[in-house]
Amino acid sequence: MSDPLNLRARVTSLFPALRADLEALVRIPSVSAPAFDQAHVARSAEAVAELLRGAGMPDVQILTAGGSRPAVVARRPAPDGAPTVLLYAHHDVQPPGSDTEWQTPPFEPAERSGRLYGRGAADDKAGIVAHVGALRVLGDDLAVGVTVFVEGEEEIGSPTFGAFLAEYEDLLRADVIVVADSSNWKVGVPGLTTSLRGLVDCEVELTILSHAVHSGMFGGPVLDAITLLSRLVATLHDDDGTVAVAGLTHAPDPLVDYDEADFRADSGLVEGAVLAGTGPISARMWTRPALSVIGFDAPSVALSSNTIAPRATAKLSLRIAPGQDPVAALGALRAHVEANAPFGAHVDVRDGELGRPFQAPGDSPAMRAARSAFEDAWGTPPVDIGIGGSIPFIADLLEVYPDAAILVTGVEDPDSRAHGADESVHLGELEKVVLAESLLLERLARPTS
Repeated sequence: MSDPLNLRARVTSLFPALRADLEALVRIPSVSAPAFDQAHVARSAEAVAELLRGAGMPDVQILTAGGSRPAVVARRPAPDGAPTVLLYAHHDVQPPGSDTEWQTPPFEPAERSGRLYGRGAADDKAGIVAHVGALRVLGDDLAVGVTVFVEGEEEIGSPTFGAFLAEYEDLLRADVIVVADSSNWKVGVPGLTTSLRGLVDCEVELTILSHAVHSGMFGGPVLDAITLLSRLVATLHDDDGTVAVAGLTHAPDPLVDYDEADFRADSGLVEGAVLAGTGPISARMWTRPALSVIGFDAPSVALSSNTIAPRATAKLSLRIAPGQDPVAALGALRAHVEANAPFGAHVDVRDGELGRPFQAPGDSPAMRAARSAFEDAWGTPPVDIGIGGSIPFIADLLEVYPDAAILVTGVEDPDSRAHGADESVHLGELEKVVLAESLLLERLARPTS
């Protein structure tokens, strides 16, 4: 096994080139949402494939299944008796939003105060660079088999992930799966993600009239659909902001908590705002349900007229606790909405995405290898954290590969602003991530029992 100091020196010497590779990837606007040019996603896949070929992977393919965006799969066989490790990341990114919200253009990487800004700089092109970096650092000393799987449609919910696994099940089979698409506890302190909330979403359309009518002629006896849908949405939470849908479950509270001052700063909460819910902030974020209205269709202010709106639609996004069945959660949400339709309005619930939550074992040979690798890379032990967001395909991986150990690692930190304007990665932390993954691959070759 290599000396961690020697590996650290290798990472330091290779990191300028890795940073340049990350900047090149960020310049490719690989937005997988259908409204954007998918030629950029294809170009991104080609760029990732070239990086993996240059990192010594002998078998690199760009693959699709079920009409998917292009994914990159690279393989290096395991030496006799050694395990195979699957390294996951994704090369597609979220839409950038308005350029005016960014300090610098979203697809032109820029460094400020030790952070590299740009869409995908953290989520998840830094994950790709972490994998490429570990392969370059270890080179011929790599003592495990490695399969790198870089997906091209994670940011649209991995709609064909099941079809991809079905077609390439043997190609992707591994003993350990490392998903580099999460976060660390904070700058200077690594995290191992041991739980993820699941996701349920749906559209709720409320109808009160068969057609719009004059608000002066008919207003009074009839409330507009926007008001009625707002009243319905208001029933989803108690007065303190706790989700009020019967049938949703909680997982145990985490062992660590999020400092309120840090939370307010990291989230950008306006001054004087009161936090919703009760109990530890970490529990409210990771192990309890959360329900948000993420879209609302109704006449806009600019196009409004003096009529009573006959219908309005809201999109609800429900994050469910580890251990909750998403089908049961959707059923509970539907029952609540239908039972609380105000003033006899008609409510139609259209089912959306279902994503299962994830709970990792706290102790396993792979987890112990990760803990020691992270502690050596950062100089401090990792914190077991949860993530309030969802990575639904992890449950798909466990269904196909039930004996595989899954490690969810991170390149982000609380100020990375993934999916938002001014997304960034802390370059010093990324260098530590490369070192940690190099150490992890070494230690997985000789796991402790």
